[in-house]
Amino acid sequence: MMIDWERVAELRSEIGAEGFAEVLELFLDEVEAVVMNLGRKPGKLGDELHFLKGSAWNLGFRAFGAMCQYGERRCAAGEAESVDIAAVLDCYGISKAEFMGRVDEFLSAA
Repeated sequence: MMIDWERVAELRSEIGAEGFAEVLELFLDEVEAVVMNLGRKPGKLGDELHFLKGSAWNLGFRAFGAMCQYGERRCAAGEAESVDIAAVLDCYGISKAEFMGRVDEFLSAA
């Protein structure tokens, strides 16, 4: 499963519809900025993946968060070149599409 819908529902219930909309907007802005330049800053891939992992898991992007964690660990082991950035980006795109296909029910839920 790409998205942890229980986590999405939990977050929505914790912060309400308005807060959820704000978190979603912030997530999309910040994550998209990092994703668009992922791996282009020498020596920063581990930090970028760490940021993406936390953001992903906060919003229920389970598979994307796991890929980022794996890549972060590769970087920490001195193996940044082994991180498949294209696969990370593909996973983000698929996860985002799945999420956006269902997010309205969380934005409008009472």
